[in-house]
Formats: sequence, C-alpha cells, structure tokens
Amino acid sequence: MASYKEFIDKGKVEFEKTYNFFVGELAKIRTSRASPALIEDIEVTAFGQKFPLKQLGSISSPATSQLVIQPWDTSYIEPIQTAIFQSGLGMSLAVDKNVIRLNLPLLTEEYRTQLSKTLGEKAEAAKQAMRRQREDVWNKIQAAQKDKLISEDDKFRGKDELQKVIDDYNEKIKSLVEKKKNEII
Repeated sequence: MASYKEFIDKGKVEFEKTYNFFVGELAKIRTSRASPALIEDIEVTAFGQKFPLKQLGSISSPATSQLVIQPWDTSYIEPIQTAIFQSGLGMSLAVDKNVIRLNLPLLTEEYRTQLSKTLGEKAEAAKQAMRRQREDVWNKIQAAQKDKLISEDDKFRGKDELQKVIDDYNEKIKSLVEKKKNEII
C-alpha cells in the first residue's frame, strides 16, 4: 500500500527547485549594492556561439556601485561590451587595459518603484508555480485513493500536510521579498 507522504516527498523536490530558482532570480534584481549576479547570466556572443558572461571571465565587485569583469581572453572584451550595452541595465562602461569596469547608476525613486514591481511579479510567478505543483501532487493523492492505494483518511491527511508544506514555502518567499525590498529601499 502506498502512502500520501511519498507523493508529498516527491512534490517537495519540485517545490525546492522552484524556490531555488526564485532565489536565483532575486539575486539578479539590483539593490543598493553591486552584485556579480546582476550580470553573470548576460548572454555574450563570441565565436558564433552564446555564452553566459560568467563563463568568459571573472566578475567581482570592488566597490558598492562598481563591477569589474576580467575576461579570460582579451578577444572577449568587445563582445562583452556589446552584450552589456544591449542588456539595458543602464551601466556606464569603461575598458581599462584588460579589464572592463561597470559603474551602476544611482537608484532613483522611479527605478526603485520599478524594481519593487518586478520583485512582486517574480514572487507571484514563483507562487503560481508552487500552486501548479501542489495541484499536481493533490491529483496524484486523489488518484491513489480512487485506486484504493491509500485510504480516504490518508487522502485528507495528505491534503492538510501538502497545504502546510506550501504555506511554509510561501512564507519563505514572503520573507525573501521583504528582505529584498528593504535592500532596494
């Protein structure tokens, strides 16, 4: 006989993937401090192929409003410059020998508002993904009960436990959003 816990445990793996993806997306949202995560996934076209910037050089943040890219090869400098200009991040760029320096503009009130809106959209997308995954797990639990693999009591215990797991992840997401909003402001 199966257990509803098996379905929930399989679901937790998917919930964790969604949560970790959300954490990665938050790292890309600019706060008052420069972070390599802002630009590391910008796609750079070099040698006819697209590469994430992090594969073409090291990225560091020597100051709160500056990022430094040290390409592994000097032939990457021009493609990196082009990709950064096309990214629309509004950073000023300067090439200093074999290093690219990016200066982040000051965060205006309008830009902070836009970042907060983007943050809310990403949080809502993560919650929607969690709801879809919850629905999938719940359907599997119901199907198992219909096939007499679990009892009706276990079905409802599974529903309650599944909701607790979702509530925990939603609380984690909410906490991260609040922390990020404080960083933005």
